[in-house]
Amino acid sequence: MKRAALYARVSTVDQHLETQLLDLRAMAKQRGHEVVHEYTDTISGTKSKRPGLDQLLADARRNRFDCVLVAAFDRMARNVRHFLEVLDELNHLGIEFVSLRENIDTGGALGVAMVVIVSAIAQVERQAIVERVRAGMRRARLEGRQIGRKPLQVDRRGLLRDRERGMSLNQLARAYGVSKASVCRILKDAKAPVSGGFVPEASGFAQDKELVSSI
Repeated sequence: MKRAALYARVSTVDQHLETQLLDLRAMAKQRGHEVVHEYTDTISGTKSKRPGLDQLLADARRNRFDCVLVAAFDRMARNVRHFLEVLDELNHLGIEFVSLRENIDTGGALGVAMVVIVSAIAQVERQAIVERVRAGMRRARLEGRQIGRKPLQVDRRGLLRDRERGMSLNQLARAYGVSKASVCRILKDAKAPVSGGFVPEASGFAQDKELVSSI
């Protein structure tokens, strides 16, 4: 007996989840499935983040059921991309997807063909997203715009001198407007002990200047 998960969704509180669930329970019984859990959402199908669907996918990754039953494709998602992503993930987890209205079962011959088509479409979509990101980055470079995090602008020499004078990591972070982690990185790059003061060699501050200039 296959373990079945039912998923039902309505957009507003004026609609009734029980209408979908009654049909899904009947379909599960007709197929000889054991209903192990019912997941529901009262939210727009355009929202990709939904408590019920998120929990369904989390339990799918834990192998808590063998198939998912829905009343129709648009109950799972109105956004085509999101629907393909969900179906593709269920397929990779070895979980069948059954839609009552469309009469689609990915466990059957037609369903297998559909999974192949869906997987191909999802792969093309992922590649298209990658290409769009790369094109955007190329355009940003041509326009002279900064890509990624801006370089850290800080007076490193002054920071090292203040560390030598005994300022703590927290004090340095506040004084130079950077995080404590950034202070630690600067001190590490300068090969200065983080736990203690900056101790110059016998040559004195001149060697300190030489060390700082190499940063």
